[in-house]
Amino acid sequence: MSRSTSSGAPHSGSTVAGAANGMAPPLLRRMACWLYEGMLLFGVVFIAGYLFSTLTQTRHALDNRHALQGFLFVVFSIYFVWFWSRGYTLAMKTWHIRVVDAQGRPLSQTRALLRYVLCWLWFLPPLAAYAAGVPVLTTLLLQVLWVLLWAAASRLHPQRQFWHDALAGTRLVHLELPTPRKKN
Repeated sequence: MSRSTSSGAPHSGSTVAGAANGMAPPLLRRMACWLYEGMLLFGVVFIAGYLFSTLTQTRHALDNRHALQGFLFVVFSIYFVWFWSRGYTLAMKTWHIRVVDAQGRPLSQTRALLRYVLCWLWFLPPLAAYAAGVPVLTTLLLQVLWVLLWAAASRLHPQRQFWHDALAGTRLVHLELPTPRKKN
């Protein structure tokens, strides 16, 4: 059963540990969550792609490619804004991570959308290289290096937050899930 916080966002009875000091969960846990999120997004891409191809009667994968990419961008934004404004995605809940604003409150949908747009900093430089004509394998290598660099750069932040979170006014904190009560 969900309760509502004073901001109107649902609250599942969990508490945010470490919100007072603002320290991010360990980098390894955040990156594991990031990879798990990527795996879960395969399902979102499959369903959205099927819906798009059915609605547009696309018969070949390269037909309407740019429209499909735009559609997926919008679907991802809806997915992330919806879940982040509630505190976490399934992957974040699994890895005990919650996203809050700078004051430790749940994100507004506007702030969640800003975070979504800024999260593309994880991918923008390699995508720009690919658009400039860099070969695919080189772009993939650039992507891996850029992700490692971007993740390592969080060590330079005073609270170990990712820089897109600092720019968006959000923070990742440890999510303390409620423990089940023992029956007497």
